[in-house]
Amino acid sequence: MATRVQLPASFVESARAFTSGAVQPVEPRNAATVVLMRRGTGGPEVYLLRRQTSMAFAGGMAVFPGGGVDQRDFDDHDVRWAGPDAATWAAQLGTDEATARALVCAAVRETFEESGVLLAGESPDTVVADTTGEDWERDRAALEGRELAFTDFLEQRGLVLRTDLLGVWRAWLTPQFEPRRYRTWFFVADLPEGQVTRDVSTESSSVTWLPAMQAVADVEAEELMMLPPTYMTCLEVGQHADPASVLAEARGRRVEMFMPELVEDPGAGDGGATLSAPPWMHDLLDSRA
Repeated sequence: MATRVQLPASFVESARAFTSGAVQPVEPRNAATVVLMRRGTGGPEVYLLRRQTSMAFAGGMAVFPGGGVDQRDFDDHDVRWAGPDAATWAAQLGTDEATARALVCAAVRETFEESGVLLAGESPDTVVADTTGEDWERDRAALEGRELAFTDFLEQRGLVLRTDLLGVWRAWLTPQFEPRRYRTWFFVADLPEGQVTRDVSTESSSVTWLPAMQAVADVEAEELMMLPPTYMTCLEVGQHADPASVLAEARGRRVEMFMPELVEDPGAGDGGATLSAPPWMHDLLDSRA
């Protein structure tokens, strides 16, 4: 039995418009997001961006680096690739091989675009040590502006895509009542040694590192806004001692897409409704009640 997550009143209004038949569901886009972690004294810390309030999707929310798959993420030439092959990624992500490759490329690309962190190296066992130079920033901005394809960027710099530094975590489908919908695959990754995050994303008003459980507490204290999948991911990650433990759990994991649904609940505050949550979150959410 799925447990439930509190839903803001504004979400309830749009959800009820859908259930009444006044709104038809839109076709979701594929997307990837990466829970970028580093070791903290009380468990993993996660990198969060607060989206501009003017953004059409998740405005004002704290999110992980990520975004929609670009058509150019579908590899049309050989990209040097370290880690599991496309068939293995496809099995873990529950997709075909072409989509799996594009999702992995999108995950690494969006992380670089939105944090300056690049999961790539000159060989299968190295990682770029520093991406803060002007030449790196030019390429990052060109990627963000869709002036440069990520596959071309890797090829021009002679880089190997370090897919072995990524782990698969969860997969979420935006509810049918949302006007913008995404099939989002959540990945996890440890901050590579020597690299630093930078406040570079044009879509965010601020960025921060927070202990995962502090992020959970801030949401519960209404000091930070998150969509339910982000909150639940922080809650899950926060149960681990360090990023290595998270990545160990992610290794070999296979995910199934979960779509939250509206559940009418008169006792749920102003909105009078909640969102369903997947069964695997039941115990963790109950512990927060």
